[in-house]
Amino acid sequence: MADESKAAADSPQVERTLDPDGKPRVRLSGAWVLRSLLPHATQLHRQLLGYAQEANVRWDLRDIQTLDTAGAVLLWRSWGRRRPHWILRAEHEPAFANLSSEPSAPPPRRPRDPLAPIAVLGRGLLSLAEHATQLVSLAGLLALDVVQLARHPMRIPWPEISANIYRTGARALPIIALVGFLVGVVLSYLSGTELQAYGADAYIINILGIGIIRELGPMLAAILVAGRSGSSMTAQLGVMRVTEELDALFVMGISQTERLVLPKVIALAITLPLLVLWCDAMALIGGMLAANWQLGINYRQFLHDVPSVVPISNLWLGIGKGMLFGILIASIACHYGLRIKPNTESLGAGTTDSVVASITAVILADAMIAVMFSSVGF
Repeated sequence: MADESKAAADSPQVERTLDPDGKPRVRLSGAWVLRSLLPHATQLHRQLLGYAQEANVRWDLRDIQTLDTAGAVLLWRSWGRRRPHWILRAEHEPAFANLSSEPSAPPPRRPRDPLAPIAVLGRGLLSLAEHATQLVSLAGLLALDVVQLARHPMRIPWPEISANIYRTGARALPIIALVGFLVGVVLSYLSGTELQAYGADAYIINILGIGIIRELGPMLAAILVAGRSGSSMTAQLGVMRVTEELDALFVMGISQTERLVLPKVIALAITLPLLVLWCDAMALIGGMLAANWQLGINYRQFLHDVPSVVPISNLWLGIGKGMLFGILIASIACHYGLRIKPNTESLGAGTTDSVVASITAVILADAMIAVMFSSVGF
């Protein structure tokens, strides 16, 4: 019996009376919390809506024992989401504070600036000019370091150069071999299908030889190295910035370009031409196998005809591209690595920008070389 009496006292109660002046008063009592409201929520809401429609009604909430957000929301919706004439305890006022506050008006939309695209373009050009200026400055520092090392050969950082040659060259052989072989197979199949239609099967050797040795080999190797080794160089220098190792080198008076940048540039200028030759060989092997399977061209005939249909100048042009691309990739990667700020967000953004800029620079350089040497090697 005691438990039933306590439950009845805790249940939400609504009582309508009249004040001496004849105006209606709705007195609320009990516990207006979620646990107590759930069994009677629909009935209470309907009852409260009926009372809320009366004119000049007064709401007396002083006898409410406990009030939570659920009870406040139920009352607020019954009142039509507006504050009525009420009397309540001070401790219950915060439950209605957030409900009664009007939403802030959105800020006025600014009129679109017709010159906004020009401003964006200008900022992009200024950023490009800044990067170009810093790259030229880095190239100048590297040139000074080369002169100093030529005067003092004992200071040449052979261990760093050797380590970078191993990381950028030997460890990149498997992925370049796989990609080169598959590209050679795909190019041979696609070209062979078209050549068969015109009875020009033998020209597959010319297409594969010129296309791979002159263009595809250097481009594939450079793009793979930019994504693999270039990003690694940028991340390495960025981590050294985050861990303040670059600042320590500066304090000790050790040249950052001589100990960190120059070995990477020299190593990539050595390894990328060799990787170009490796990629050419694997792509030609893949193309030779595909030409044999699809067109029936003998392996001996393929190997015999390649030197005769592909002038040797194309090979030297591909090797020269590899050296130039290696210098570009290493310089851009180190440039972005030295620009990284001491936080992880800048490290990730700098590494991404480095790869994009390296690949873009390689494609632009290849296009310029193709135009400049259009009459060479044919």
